[in-house]
Order: sequence, then structure tokens, then C-alpha cells
Amino acid sequence: MQESFTITSDYKRSLLNSLELFKDVYPDDIQGLLQRCDRRDLEEGEYLLSPGEKNEHVFVVLSGSLNIHVGSPEAPILVTMEAGECVGEMSIIEDRDPSAYVIAAENTHLLLIHQSVLWDMVDASHEFAKNLLVVLSERVRSHNRVIADSYGELRKFEQHATTDALTRLANRHAMEDLFPKEVARCIEKNKPVAMMMIDVDNFKQFNDMFGHIAGDRALAAVSNILRQQLRPRDLLVRYGGDEFAALLPDVDAQQAIEIGERVLKNVSGGTGDTTDSLIQIPIRISMGVAELKPQGTLESLIRDADAALYRAKHAGRDRVSK
Repeated sequence: MQESFTITSDYKRSLLNSLELFKDVYPDDIQGLLQRCDRRDLEEGEYLLSPGEKNEHVFVVLSGSLNIHVGSPEAPILVTMEAGECVGEMSIIEDRDPSAYVIAAENTHLLLIHQSVLWDMVDASHEFAKNLLVVLSERVRSHNRVIADSYGELRKFEQHATTDALTRLANRHAMEDLFPKEVARCIEKNKPVAMMMIDVDNFKQFNDMFGHIAGDRALAAVSNILRQQLRPRDLLVRYGGDEFAALLPDVDAQQAIEIGERVLKNVSGGTGDTTDSLIQIPIRISMGVAELKPQGTLESLIRDADAALYRAKHAGRDRVSK
């Protein structure tokens, strides 16, 4: 949720002083600029920034906290940004997409400063300009420190082998850790959650006819299409062999069917964009989707999605069933 940011004169000085960008800034110097800022509320687990998605704001944490992950949302937490700290400034200064995943560690309230407003604040207040320089210099130092401190954890993460080497997706081991947490969150928040099971049609025959190298390339292509068509917050894994599984938070069965139909069109080249489609090779997929039922569990959701996949196969393959 996003709304305009307002601040009353009674406590604006104490509030501003608690924020690293506004320490010792005279409120009247930037009062008009603050009115041009927005406020945003994040729920626990909600994504704020992701690599490949353009960012135009600096986000100041008013309350709550944000976790920073590099390389993958499932990677270990490199650092947690607490109330008063900010994120997003490096991508604006360097004019490039964010390099890390920033995810709400809890319900979090943010002040949003658009990049145009940021530069106006720099012009309006010497203290603000100084604070921004301090933040940037500390960020460079902390990046080096975090990399050094986290090296052992990153090695431990790699040794757990939670990433499939061929597709670069999370694997079954990662699924057993991540899926229960997300299902529990959706149940707690009274949100729908859907499961999508995906299987490559006649994959054994394809391997026998074209060889395992071609089979590996086909699986990699399928995984790329799935990754592109799903949201960053969706949990996508290689379930095993030629089968994939995706957990779709805040998505009901009908929405999952629509997503599945879109994926099928991209695999077959039906969208007209054949860059990543498999139209040039005889590969198609079948999909089964299911929504978590009242009093349901992750295990029952997997069984329902698997049964839907079986129905898709039995009905002739190359389709989505629920």
C-alpha cells in the first residue's frame, strides 16, 4: 500500500533526527519536499527490490526491517536494515538496476523519496547532502565487510546444494525448506495460495530420439520460460527429472489456470515471440494446478496439483488442468 507522506510539526524534528539521511537537518529546509514523498507499507515476505527491476526511489525504513539477499531470495541474509536506515540509494547513484533482493523481514513502513526529490533535498540542505555522502561511503565499506563475514555462510549454502546445476532453479531440498514457510504465511494472512505442477510431455522419447544433450537444453529452456512468466516472489523449483513445481502465493485456482495458459503459449510459440519458446523443437508441457483448500496442508496441496497434472496427461497432454 502506498500513500502520501505527511509529518506534523510537533514531532518532525525528533522523527527526522532518528533517520540517518535526515540527522541534524533543519525541518523547514525540506518541509515542502517531504510533502512530495510517499509512504508505503510492506507485509512480511513482500519484495521491495529485485535485480532486473528498475528502481527510482530511496526507501527509508520508518518501522520494521528489511532483509538483503544477494544472488537469490533463498540465499542467506547478508544484512538487515533496521528503522532509520535506507536502501535503494546505490542503484540511483550508479544509475543501474538493484543488485540485491530486498524483502520485508516483518510488516514494514517506508518513506519513499523519488530520485528527483532526492537531488532537490541535496540542493536544499547541506546537512542532508553530507548525510547522503556518509551513507554512501558506509555502504561501500559495509559491502566489503559483509562479503568477508558472509563467505563462510555462502560456502555452507553452496554445500547444501539447494540449486539445480542444470536449470539454476531451486531444487527439491530447497522446496522442503521454503514451501512450508510460504504456505504457513498465506494461511496466517488468510490469503489464497496455489500450486502448479509442470511436466515435460513424452520426455523419455525425446531423449531417446535426440539425445541427452538436447534433452538438457530443452529442460533449461522450459525453466527459463517458467522463470520469466512467474513473479519474483513465486517459488519455482525443479521437482525432479523433467518435472517442475511452483508455489504461487496470493493466487487462487482460476488465476493459476490463466498463468498456466500463458506459459503454454510461450512454450509453443503461440505468443509470436519465439526467442525463448520451444517451437523449433518438439517439446510441450502439461500442467496441473490446485488451490489450498480450507484446513488443507502443503502435502494435500501437492497431492491435488499432482492429480490435476495426471488429468492433463490423461486428457491428451499439452494443456492445463485443475
